[in-house]
Amino acid sequence: MSEEQLFVAHLDELRSRLIRVLIVIAGTVIVGMLVANPIIQYIQASGPAANFSLKVFSPWDAVRIYMNVAFAVALVIALPYTMLQIWGFVKPGLRKEEQTAAIKYIPFVFLLALAGLGFSYYIVFPFAMMFSIKLSGSLGLEELFGISQYFSFLFNIVLPITVLFELPAIVMFLTKIRLLNPRRLGKFRKFAYFVLFILGALVTPPDIMSAILVTIPMMGLYELSVLLSRIVYNKQQVADKAIQET
Repeated sequence: MSEEQLFVAHLDELRSRLIRVLIVIAGTVIVGMLVANPIIQYIQASGPAANFSLKVFSPWDAVRIYMNVAFAVALVIALPYTMLQIWGFVKPGLRKEEQTAAIKYIPFVFLLALAGLGFSYYIVFPFAMMFSIKLSGSLGLEELFGISQYFSFLFNIVLPITVLFELPAIVMFLTKIRLLNPRRLGKFRKFAYFVLFILGALVTPPDIMSAILVTIPMMGLYELSVLLSRIVYNKQQVADKAIQET
């Protein structure tokens, strides 16, 4: 098979797997619509929203929030199947050692996602809301929160932090297959901090404090990633030394 035919075959396989994922997501949206209402009620009754009443400023606000929550639930439910399809696509191109490393870190990915969700919702988001409310009070402003704005602020903080909590797993995997090492990560620390701040500014509302509130946990995750990379790297060095001595 020529390189062009091989490329076309890979594209066909990728398209096929994407279609399967989209079909599964479309099906899980129905499940999301069934549980969206209890989730919205829970968010309204817990956290900062329990201290005030959320308002609707547009006829579409309720519909928009309902569908956004349903779609978010659908993505979470479809995540295992999506990862399975990604794994099926990249597996033929990985060496046996890389395949073993990838399977080893899959449970770690789920645990980090849950940790990121809990940390962002129960710690970072309430702190951001508390800061915003105190600042409004110091300026003599009356708080009137719309449900659309509240949920947008929530998603802008929770989603990126949840995704970026996967950074340690990714770094450990790349270190395991020897594409990264702790020295390289340390060398690019300043550049990484700058990129993380830019990402924090892009995914949060347009104010400096929101960007900082999201960037600080990201920096902590980067340092944790460097530490875990060092652990994996040191184990590799010990194993390599033992092989050389035999």
